[in-house]
Amino acid sequence: MARERRSTPLAGSCAAPHSCPRPLRLDVLAHAPYFAGLSNDEIVAIDERAKVRGYAEGEAIYHAGSAAEHLFLLASGRVKVLRPALDDSDVLVEVITPGATFGSVAALGHSTYPDTAFALTVSCVLRISAADLRHVMARHPAVAMAVLDEVSHRLEEAQQSVRRLSGGTVEQRIAASLLVLADKLGEPRGDGVLLQLPLTREDLASMTGTTTESVSRTLSKWRRAGLIETGRRWTALTDRTALAALAGAAHGPGPGPARARRG
Repeated sequence: MARERRSTPLAGSCAAPHSCPRPLRLDVLAHAPYFAGLSNDEIVAIDERAKVRGYAEGEAIYHAGSAAEHLFLLASGRVKVLRPALDDSDVLVEVITPGATFGSVAALGHSTYPDTAFALTVSCVLRISAADLRHVMARHPAVAMAVLDEVSHRLEEAQQSVRRLSGGTVEQRIAASLLVLADKLGEPRGDGVLLQLPLTREDLASMTGTTTESVSRTLSKWRRAGLIETGRRWTALTDRTALAALAGAAHGPGPGPARARRG
């Protein structure tokens, strides 16, 4: 499997980074799991401490191994998170949606980032320093509890991923991963679900522990069978029931860092 490299913006995409108007930032912060329940004045204070930046499609937000000094909150767009594996490849562990946090600080158990984050689409990101997060946690015990809950949640997701990807065929793993993405990012379209996302064959291969060739063969087979339709920047699940049957009941939700055997 080829190692993920910094990509250039795809043709037809908007290369200019998103703007992040203050009303959008405040709304995202108010609904973020860490800060839900804080007063409007407290949300404004966090926004004033946060740094704001837009990212073009394919631009790196941080790299694995660099000092974990910031927690990131996605305001708009999509971000993919990749983790280095022992074979010098990168594993797609998560696709971040608006309102979700990513990155890490010492409070989350990391001195360096364990993964690399790229803007999957044009995105706007809020960056909160470790010092500012500690300040907020000290003033608001509910935030500190939410951070501890997040640590537990990440550990549970990793365990679910081991169970989901430790066995099964290539088709089972790909079907399970598409269903996870559909649950998280899908838009209803008639009887199916649309993934309006520039997810590459390489992304799916790294997500399922197989090769791009195996992914291509499987998706071609499913297109012929009428289970999916694909375009340059989208995938539609047209027969979710059949894909669920292929995935099998043993596959739990949530893409994660576990590596499965290659197909």
